[in-house]
Amino acid sequence: MVAAAATRLRVDTIAAGGDGVGRSDGLAVFVPRTAPGDVVDVALDVRGRYARGSVVRLVEPSDLRVTPPCVHYTRDRCGGCQLQHLAYEAQLAAKRAIVREAVRRIGRRDVADVDVRPSPSPWRYRTKLTLALRRRGGRWVAGLHPYDDPDAVFQLEQCLITHDHVVAVWRDIFDAAELLPSARSLRGAVRLVPEGAAFVLEGGTHWPSAAAFADRVQELRAIWWEPTGSRRRLVVDRRKAASPDASFAQVNPAAAALMHDHVVTTTLTYAPRTVIDAYAGAGATALALAERGVEVTAVELDPAAARWASSHLPPRSRAIVARVEDVLATLLPADVVILNPPRAGVDERVTRTLQESGAPRAIVYVSCNPATLARDLARLPRYRIASMTSFDLFPQTAHVETVCTLVPEAA
Repeated sequence: MVAAAATRLRVDTIAAGGDGVGRSDGLAVFVPRTAPGDVVDVALDVRGRYARGSVVRLVEPSDLRVTPPCVHYTRDRCGGCQLQHLAYEAQLAAKRAIVREAVRRIGRRDVADVDVRPSPSPWRYRTKLTLALRRRGGRWVAGLHPYDDPDAVFQLEQCLITHDHVVAVWRDIFDAAELLPSARSLRGAVRLVPEGAAFVLEGGTHWPSAAAFADRVQELRAIWWEPTGSRRRLVVDRRKAASPDASFAQVNPAAAALMHDHVVTTTLTYAPRTVIDAYAGAGATALALAERGVEVTAVELDPAAARWASSHLPPRSRAIVARVEDVLATLLPADVVILNPPRAGVDERVTRTLQESGAPRAIVYVSCNPATLARDLARLPRYRIASMTSFDLFPQTAHVETVCTLVPEAA
Protein backbone atom coordinates (compact mmCIF):
# COMPACT_ATOMS: atom_id res chain seq x y z
CA MET A 1 0.00 0.00 0.00
CA VAL A 2 1.27 3.44 -0.95
CA ALA A 3 0.39 6.43 1.23
CA ALA A 4 -0.47 9.68 -0.56
CA ALA A 5 -0.92 13.30 0.53
CA ALA A 6 -4.34 14.74 1.40
CA THR A 7 -6.49 15.25 -1.69
CA ARG A 8 -9.70 17.20 -2.28
CA LEU A 9 -12.54 15.37 -3.97
CA ARG A 10 -16.29 15.44 -4.39
CA VAL A 11 -18.32 12.40 -3.33
CA ASP A 12 -20.66 11.23 -6.07
CA THR A 13 -22.37 8.04 -4.90
CA ILE A 14 -22.66 5.48 -2.10
CA ALA A 15 -21.00 2.09 -2.66
CA ALA A 16 -22.46 -1.26 -1.66
CA GLY A 17 -20.70 -1.28 1.71
CA GLY A 18 -21.92 2.21 2.59
CA ASP A 19 -18.78 4.21 1.77
CA GLY A 20 -19.03 7.37 -0.29
CA VAL A 21 -17.24 7.17 -3.64
CA GLY A 22 -15.42 9.97 -5.43
CA ARG A 23 -12.63 10.13 -7.99
CA SER A 24 -9.12 11.49 -7.85
CA ASP A 25 -7.21 11.56 -11.15
CA GLY A 26 -9.52 8.82 -12.43
CA LEU A 27 -8.96 6.63 -9.36
CA ALA A 28 -12.06 5.51 -7.45
CA VAL A 29 -11.75 6.55 -3.80
CA PHE A 30 -13.93 4.96 -1.10
CA VAL A 31 -14.49 7.25 1.88
CA PRO A 32 -16.51 6.08 4.93
CA ARG A 33 -19.12 8.37 6.51
CA THR A 34 -19.46 10.68 3.51
CA ALA A 35 -22.53 11.68 1.52
CA PRO A 36 -23.17 12.34 -2.18
CA GLY A 37 -22.41 16.01 -2.73
CA ASP A 38 -19.80 16.28 0.06
CA VAL A 39 -16.57 18.04 -0.80
CA VAL A 40 -13.84 16.60 1.42
CA ASP A 41 -10.12 16.66 1.93
CA VAL A 42 -9.01 13.05 2.36
CA ALA A 43 -5.84 11.16 3.13
CA LEU A 44 -5.44 8.55 0.42
CA ASP A 45 -4.34 4.96 0.89
CA VAL A 46 -3.82 3.74 -2.68
CA ARG A 47 -4.44 0.03 -3.17
CA GLY A 48 -3.70 -0.62 -6.81
CA ARG A 49 -6.76 0.19 -8.93
CA TYR A 50 -8.65 1.98 -6.16
CA ALA A 51 -7.97 3.87 -2.94
CA ARG A 52 -9.35 4.13 0.57
CA GLY A 53 -9.80 7.63 1.90
CA SER A 54 -10.12 9.01 5.42
CA VAL A 55 -11.63 12.44 5.92
CA VAL A 56 -9.17 15.11 7.01
CA ARG A 57 -11.67 17.96 6.62
CA LEU A 58 -15.27 18.31 5.50
CA VAL A 59 -14.93 21.30 3.19
CA GLU A 60 -18.52 21.54 1.93
CA PRO A 61 -21.22 19.35 3.45
CA SER A 62 -23.91 17.82 1.26
CA ASP A 63 -27.54 18.85 1.63
CA LEU A 64 -28.25 15.15 2.20
CA ARG A 65 -26.37 15.14 5.51
CA VAL A 66 -28.04 14.95 8.94
CA THR A 67 -26.55 14.86 12.42
CA PRO A 68 -26.22 11.21 13.53
CA PRO A 69 -28.26 10.82 16.73
CA CYS A 70 -26.25 7.89 18.17
CA VAL A 71 -23.23 8.80 20.30
CA HIS A 72 -21.46 5.58 19.31
CA TYR A 73 -21.67 6.40 15.59
CA THR A 74 -19.30 9.34 15.91
CA ARG A 75 -17.50 8.90 19.23
CA ASP A 76 -16.71 5.18 18.82
CA ARG A 77 -16.89 4.95 15.00
CA CYS A 78 -19.39 2.13 15.44
CA GLY A 79 -19.44 -0.24 12.50
CA GLY A 80 -22.99 -1.46 13.16
CA CYS A 81 -24.45 1.39 11.08
CA GLN A 82 -22.99 2.96 7.96
CA LEU A 83 -25.58 5.56 6.92
CA GLN A 84 -26.77 7.43 10.02
CA HIS A 85 -25.27 10.61 8.57
CA LEU A 86 -27.69 10.46 5.61
CA ALA A 87 -31.32 11.60 5.64
CA TYR A 88 -33.61 8.58 5.36
CA GLU A 89 -34.85 9.41 1.85
CA ALA A 90 -31.20 9.69 0.79
CA GLN A 91 -30.53 6.25 2.29
CA LEU A 92 -33.33 4.77 0.18
CA ALA A 93 -31.98 6.50 -2.92
CA ALA A 94 -28.50 5.13 -2.20
CA LYS A 95 -29.85 1.58 -1.88
CA ARG A 96 -31.82 1.96 -5.09
CA ALA A 97 -28.60 2.92 -6.88
CA ILE A 98 -26.63 0.09 -5.24
CA VAL A 99 -29.10 -2.56 -6.47
CA ARG A 100 -29.44 -1.04 -9.96
CA GLU A 101 -25.68 -0.73 -10.43
CA ALA A 102 -25.00 -4.30 -9.28
CA VAL A 103 -27.62 -5.70 -11.65
CA ARG A 104 -26.28 -3.61 -14.53
CA ARG A 105 -22.55 -4.11 -13.95
CA ILE A 106 -22.41 -7.68 -12.63
CA GLY A 107 -25.68 -9.16 -13.88
CA ARG A 108 -25.44 -7.48 -17.30
CA ARG A 109 -29.16 -6.66 -17.12
CA ASP A 110 -30.83 -3.31 -17.68
CA VAL A 111 -33.21 -2.21 -14.95
CA ALA A 112 -34.91 1.13 -15.50
CA ASP A 113 -35.59 1.68 -11.81
CA VAL A 114 -35.81 -0.21 -8.53
CA ASP A 115 -38.61 0.47 -6.09
CA VAL A 116 -37.17 0.51 -2.54
CA ARG A 117 -39.95 0.26 0.02
CA PRO A 118 -39.15 1.96 3.32
CA SER A 119 -39.20 0.32 6.71
CA PRO A 120 -42.28 1.18 8.80
CA SER A 121 -39.79 2.60 11.29
CA PRO A 122 -36.17 3.66 10.63
CA TRP A 123 -35.31 3.41 14.36
CA ARG A 124 -35.79 0.87 17.15
CA TYR A 125 -36.74 -1.79 14.61
CA ARG A 126 -34.25 -4.53 15.46
CA THR A 127 -35.54 -7.35 17.66
CA LYS A 128 -32.11 -8.99 17.76
CA LEU A 129 -28.71 -7.62 18.78
CA THR A 130 -25.42 -9.52 18.52
CA LEU A 131 -22.46 -8.27 20.55
CA ALA A 132 -18.81 -9.24 20.92
CA LEU A 133 -17.57 -9.85 24.47
CA ARG A 134 -13.93 -9.36 25.42
CA ARG A 135 -12.04 -9.79 28.71
CA ARG A 136 -10.42 -6.51 29.64
CA GLY A 137 -8.78 -5.84 33.01
CA GLY A 138 -10.60 -8.67 34.72
CA ARG A 139 -14.05 -7.69 33.48
CA TRP A 140 -16.17 -8.22 30.41
CA VAL A 141 -16.65 -5.54 27.77
CA ALA A 142 -19.66 -6.17 25.52
CA GLY A 143 -20.23 -4.11 22.43
CA LEU A 144 -19.58 -3.63 18.73
CA HIS A 145 -16.51 -3.05 16.57
CA PRO A 146 -15.31 0.31 15.21
CA TYR A 147 -15.70 0.32 11.43
CA ASP A 148 -11.97 0.92 10.99
CA ASP A 149 -10.75 -1.55 13.65
CA PRO A 150 -12.61 -4.88 13.48
CA ASP A 151 -10.50 -6.40 16.25
CA ALA A 152 -11.42 -3.73 18.82
CA VAL A 153 -14.62 -3.68 20.89
CA PHE A 154 -16.15 -0.67 22.64
CA GLN A 155 -18.60 -0.89 25.54
CA LEU A 156 -22.14 -0.44 24.26
CA GLU A 157 -24.34 2.01 26.12
CA GLN A 158 -27.23 2.27 23.69
CA CYS A 159 -28.28 1.15 20.21
CA LEU A 160 -30.84 3.36 18.54
CA ILE A 161 -31.76 0.87 15.82
CA THR A 162 -32.50 -1.86 18.39
CA HIS A 163 -35.70 -2.35 20.37
CA ASP A 164 -35.46 -0.97 23.92
CA HIS A 165 -36.42 -4.36 25.36
CA VAL A 166 -33.45 -6.07 23.69
CA VAL A 167 -31.04 -3.46 25.05
CA ALA A 168 -32.56 -3.84 28.52
CA VAL A 169 -31.99 -7.62 28.44
CA TRP A 170 -28.39 -7.03 27.39
CA ARG A 171 -27.96 -4.77 30.44
CA ASP A 172 -29.18 -7.63 32.64
CA ILE A 173 -26.63 -9.89 30.95
CA PHE A 174 -23.88 -7.31 31.64
CA ASP A 175 -24.86 -7.42 35.33
CA ALA A 176 -24.51 -11.23 35.38
CA ALA A 177 -21.38 -11.37 33.21
CA GLU A 178 -19.26 -12.97 35.94
CA LEU A 179 -21.35 -16.13 35.42
CA LEU A 180 -20.43 -16.48 31.74
CA PRO A 181 -17.91 -19.13 30.61
CA SER A 182 -14.28 -18.43 31.37
CA ALA A 183 -12.74 -17.37 28.06
CA ARG A 184 -10.86 -14.50 26.46
CA SER A 185 -13.66 -13.72 24.05
CA LEU A 186 -17.29 -14.68 23.49
CA ARG A 187 -20.11 -13.68 21.16
CA GLY A 188 -23.73 -13.38 22.18
CA ALA A 189 -27.06 -12.57 20.58
CA VAL A 190 -30.32 -11.56 22.25
CA ARG A 191 -33.58 -11.67 20.34
CA LEU A 192 -37.17 -11.15 21.36
CA VAL A 193 -39.51 -14.15 21.51
CA PRO A 194 -43.23 -14.17 22.37
CA GLU A 195 -42.62 -14.85 26.06
CA GLY A 196 -39.58 -12.62 26.59
CA ALA A 197 -36.13 -13.06 25.08
CA ALA A 198 -33.76 -15.78 23.91
CA PHE A 199 -29.97 -15.80 24.15
CA VAL A 200 -27.40 -17.54 21.96
CA LEU A 201 -23.84 -17.65 23.34
CA GLU A 202 -20.84 -18.72 21.28
CA GLY A 203 -17.42 -19.59 22.74
CA GLY A 204 -15.80 -21.10 25.79
CA THR A 205 -15.48 -24.79 26.57
CA HIS A 206 -16.99 -25.09 30.08
CA TRP A 207 -20.02 -23.34 31.51
CA PRO A 208 -20.71 -24.73 34.99
CA SER A 209 -22.62 -21.60 36.00
CA ALA A 210 -25.16 -21.71 33.16
CA ALA A 211 -28.07 -22.43 35.53
CA ALA A 212 -27.00 -19.66 37.89
CA PHE A 213 -26.73 -17.29 34.95
CA ALA A 214 -30.27 -18.21 33.84
CA ASP A 215 -31.55 -17.60 37.36
CA ARG A 216 -30.03 -14.12 37.35
CA VAL A 217 -31.45 -13.19 33.94
CA GLN A 218 -35.06 -14.24 34.33
CA GLU A 219 -36.16 -12.50 31.14
CA LEU A 220 -34.34 -15.17 29.10
CA ARG A 221 -36.82 -17.90 28.19
CA ALA A 222 -34.31 -19.99 26.23
CA ILE A 223 -30.52 -20.13 26.16
CA TRP A 224 -28.49 -21.83 23.45
CA TRP A 225 -24.74 -22.38 23.87
CA GLU A 226 -22.27 -23.17 21.11
CA PRO A 227 -18.97 -24.14 22.80
CA THR A 228 -15.78 -23.61 20.84
CA GLY A 229 -15.42 -26.48 18.37
CA SER A 230 -18.82 -28.02 19.22
CA ARG A 231 -22.41 -27.91 17.99
CA ARG A 232 -25.00 -25.54 19.37
CA ARG A 233 -27.22 -26.95 22.09
CA LEU A 234 -30.18 -25.77 24.13
CA VAL A 235 -29.04 -25.49 27.75
CA VAL A 236 -32.01 -23.68 29.31
CA ASP A 237 -35.61 -23.78 28.11
CA ARG A 238 -38.38 -22.03 30.04
CA ARG A 239 -40.70 -21.55 27.08
CA LYS A 240 -44.27 -22.76 27.28
CA ALA A 241 -44.23 -23.71 23.60
CA ALA A 242 -41.35 -24.72 21.34
CA SER A 243 -40.32 -22.45 18.48
CA PRO A 244 -37.66 -22.55 15.76
CA ASP A 245 -34.03 -22.08 16.66
CA ALA A 246 -32.89 -18.49 17.28
CA SER A 247 -31.27 -18.33 13.83
CA PHE A 248 -34.54 -18.07 11.91
CA ALA A 249 -36.12 -14.84 13.20
CA GLN A 250 -36.21 -11.69 11.09
CA VAL A 251 -34.67 -8.76 12.95
CA ASN A 252 -37.16 -6.21 11.52
CA PRO A 253 -40.51 -8.00 11.79
CA ALA A 254 -42.64 -5.14 10.45
CA ALA A 255 -40.59 -4.67 7.29
CA ALA A 256 -40.10 -8.42 6.90
CA ALA A 257 -43.88 -8.89 6.95
CA LEU A 258 -44.20 -6.48 4.01
CA MET A 259 -41.60 -8.44 2.06
CA HIS A 260 -43.16 -11.78 3.00
CA ASP A 261 -46.56 -10.62 1.77
CA HIS A 262 -44.96 -9.42 -1.47
CA VAL A 263 -43.27 -12.80 -2.05
CA VAL A 264 -46.48 -14.71 -1.39
CA THR A 265 -48.60 -12.39 -3.55
CA THR A 266 -46.08 -12.43 -6.37
CA THR A 267 -45.90 -16.21 -6.32
CA LEU A 268 -49.69 -16.56 -6.38
CA THR A 269 -49.99 -14.33 -9.46
CA TYR A 270 -48.61 -17.27 -11.45
CA ALA A 271 -51.47 -19.51 -10.23
CA PRO A 272 -49.08 -22.30 -9.20
CA ARG A 273 -50.22 -25.78 -8.31
CA THR A 274 -46.67 -26.72 -7.21
CA VAL A 275 -43.93 -24.62 -5.65
CA ILE A 276 -40.40 -25.39 -4.52
CA ASP A 277 -39.43 -23.17 -1.58
CA ALA A 278 -35.62 -23.42 -1.52
CA TYR A 279 -33.63 -22.28 1.54
CA ALA A 280 -36.98 -22.35 3.33
CA GLY A 281 -35.83 -21.69 6.89
CA ALA A 282 -38.65 -22.45 9.31
CA GLY A 283 -41.16 -22.48 6.46
CA ALA A 284 -43.13 -19.23 6.85
CA THR A 285 -43.48 -18.76 3.08
CA ALA A 286 -44.14 -22.44 2.43
CA LEU A 287 -46.89 -22.49 5.06
CA ALA A 288 -48.55 -19.34 3.69
CA LEU A 289 -48.68 -20.87 0.21
CA ALA A 290 -49.77 -24.31 1.39
CA GLU A 291 -52.65 -22.78 3.32
CA ARG A 292 -53.86 -21.38 -0.01
CA GLY A 293 -53.95 -24.84 -1.58
CA VAL A 294 -50.51 -24.87 -3.22
CA GLU A 295 -48.49 -28.10 -3.01
CA VAL A 296 -45.16 -26.94 -1.59
CA THR A 297 -41.84 -28.71 -1.19
CA ALA A 298 -39.71 -26.80 1.30
CA VAL A 299 -35.95 -27.48 1.19
CA GLU A 300 -33.85 -26.53 4.20
CA LEU A 301 -30.44 -27.74 5.37
CA ASP A 302 -31.02 -27.09 9.07
CA PRO A 303 -32.80 -30.14 10.57
CA ALA A 304 -34.51 -28.22 13.39
CA ALA A 305 -36.00 -25.67 11.00
CA ALA A 306 -37.10 -28.37 8.56
CA ARG A 307 -38.76 -30.34 11.38
CA TRP A 308 -40.61 -27.22 12.47
CA ALA A 309 -41.81 -26.56 8.93
CA SER A 310 -42.79 -30.19 8.40
CA SER A 311 -44.86 -30.29 11.58
CA HIS A 312 -46.89 -27.26 10.48
CA LEU A 313 -47.39 -27.94 6.77
CA PRO A 314 -50.72 -29.47 5.72
CA PRO A 315 -51.00 -32.77 3.83
CA ARG A 316 -49.63 -32.80 0.25
CA SER A 317 -46.88 -30.36 1.23
CA ARG A 318 -43.61 -31.39 2.81
CA ALA A 319 -40.25 -30.19 4.12
CA ILE A 320 -37.01 -32.04 3.40
CA VAL A 321 -33.54 -31.69 4.89
CA ALA A 322 -31.05 -31.24 2.07
CA ARG A 323 -28.75 -28.90 0.22
CA VAL A 324 -30.74 -27.24 -2.54
CA GLU A 325 -28.06 -27.93 -5.14
CA ASP A 326 -28.18 -31.66 -4.33
CA VAL A 327 -31.93 -32.15 -4.77
CA LEU A 328 -33.35 -29.43 -7.01
CA ALA A 329 -33.11 -31.45 -10.21
CA THR A 330 -35.04 -34.32 -8.60
CA LEU A 331 -37.83 -32.00 -7.40
CA LEU A 332 -38.50 -30.28 -10.72
CA PRO A 333 -40.72 -29.64 -12.57
CA ALA A 334 -42.57 -27.05 -10.49
CA ASP A 335 -44.69 -24.09 -11.48
CA VAL A 336 -42.71 -21.63 -9.35
CA VAL A 337 -39.31 -21.89 -7.66
CA ILE A 338 -38.58 -19.59 -4.72
CA LEU A 339 -34.91 -19.01 -3.92
CA ASN A 340 -34.04 -17.35 -0.60
CA PRO A 341 -30.33 -18.08 -0.14
CA PRO A 342 -27.83 -16.63 2.35
CA ARG A 343 -25.54 -13.74 1.39
CA ALA A 344 -23.31 -16.02 -0.70
CA GLY A 345 -26.17 -16.57 -3.15
CA VAL A 346 -26.98 -19.91 -4.74
CA ASP A 347 -24.55 -22.63 -5.70
CA GLU A 348 -23.72 -22.67 -9.40
CA ARG A 349 -25.42 -26.07 -9.66
CA VAL A 350 -28.74 -24.41 -8.79
CA THR A 351 -28.58 -21.93 -11.68
CA ARG A 352 -27.29 -24.63 -14.01
CA THR A 353 -30.22 -26.90 -13.12
CA LEU A 354 -32.72 -24.09 -13.71
CA GLN A 355 -31.04 -23.29 -17.04
CA GLU A 356 -31.12 -26.88 -18.27
CA SER A 357 -34.47 -28.10 -16.92
CA GLY A 358 -37.99 -27.38 -18.04
CA ALA A 359 -38.44 -23.74 -17.11
CA PRO A 360 -40.87 -22.97 -14.27
CA ARG A 361 -43.39 -20.21 -14.88
CA ALA A 362 -41.40 -18.00 -12.52
CA ILE A 363 -38.40 -17.87 -10.23
CA VAL A 364 -38.90 -15.62 -7.22
CA TYR A 365 -35.41 -14.81 -5.92
CA VAL A 366 -35.18 -13.19 -2.47
CA SER A 367 -31.72 -11.71 -2.00
CA CYS A 368 -29.91 -10.03 0.88
CA ASN A 369 -26.85 -9.24 -1.26
CA PRO A 370 -27.18 -7.29 -4.54
CA ALA A 371 -23.78 -8.50 -5.78
CA THR A 372 -24.54 -12.22 -5.51
CA LEU A 373 -28.06 -11.68 -6.84
CA ALA A 374 -26.54 -10.00 -9.90
CA ARG A 375 -23.98 -12.79 -10.33
CA ASP A 376 -26.75 -15.39 -10.26
CA LEU A 377 -28.81 -13.40 -12.76
CA ALA A 378 -25.86 -13.53 -15.15
CA ARG A 379 -25.97 -17.33 -14.83
CA LEU A 380 -29.64 -17.43 -15.90
CA PRO A 381 -29.71 -16.03 -19.45
CA ARG A 382 -32.84 -18.05 -20.29
CA TYR A 383 -34.83 -15.85 -17.92
CA ARG A 384 -35.71 -12.17 -18.03
CA ILE A 385 -36.53 -9.86 -15.12
CA ALA A 386 -40.29 -9.47 -14.76
CA SER A 387 -40.15 -7.32 -11.63
CA MET A 388 -37.68 -6.14 -9.01
CA THR A 389 -38.61 -4.63 -5.65
CA SER A 390 -36.30 -3.90 -2.74
CA PHE A 391 -37.21 -3.63 0.94
CA ASP A 392 -35.34 -1.62 3.54
CA LEU A 393 -35.16 -4.16 6.36
CA PHE A 394 -32.06 -2.49 7.80
CA PRO A 395 -32.37 1.33 7.99
CA GLN A 396 -29.19 3.25 8.91
CA THR A 397 -27.10 0.43 7.37
CA ALA A 398 -26.04 -0.27 3.79
CA HIS A 399 -27.89 -3.61 3.68
CA VAL A 400 -30.94 -4.07 1.47
CA GLU A 401 -33.21 -7.00 0.60
CA THR A 402 -34.44 -7.46 -2.96
CA VAL A 403 -37.17 -9.62 -4.47
CA CYS A 404 -36.45 -10.31 -8.15
CA THR A 405 -39.00 -12.20 -10.22
CA LEU A 406 -37.72 -13.99 -13.33
CA VAL A 407 -39.75 -15.56 -16.13
CA PRO A 408 -38.62 -17.53 -19.19
CA GLU A 409 -37.49 -15.30 -22.06
CA ALA A 410 -40.20 -16.71 -24.31
CA ALA A 411 -42.97 -15.82 -21.83
